[in-house]
Amino acid sequence: MTTVEKMLRSHPQGEGAHVQEVVACIEACLECAQACSTCADACLGEESVADLARCIRLDLDCADVCAATARVLTRRNVVDGELVRAMLEACVVACRACGEECESHASMHEHCALCAEVCRRCEEACRNLRVALG
Repeated sequence: MTTVEKMLRSHPQGEGAHVQEVVACIEACLECAQACSTCADACLGEESVADLARCIRLDLDCADVCAATARVLTRRNVVDGELVRAMLEACVVACRACGEECESHASMHEHCALCAEVCRRCEEACRNLRVALG
């Protein structure tokens, strides 16, 4: 059992519905935020940094959206279902855009290839939770 799961299960308001999907989504969002931040930093270190401006922007946007989504999902007190669904949708959009952009640089930059994979996993985790929540 991961720390995220232990924390959710120990919450005085209870673990809530769909705990496995929530845990998977939080963990995917946190991993994606880290990967995107690292990818943006790595892009800044590349010789062709000007060619990576869009990638850097999308990396940073995706990292911020993923981190915010993880924080919202972590809060278990009064859960606003409409807000959670909106955050999940925003995360799907950010991960899709970032993943596509990173994929376009994947053959030249390993950090972009890795980031694209993580973005795809996060996008899937957010979709799965959105479906589970209805």
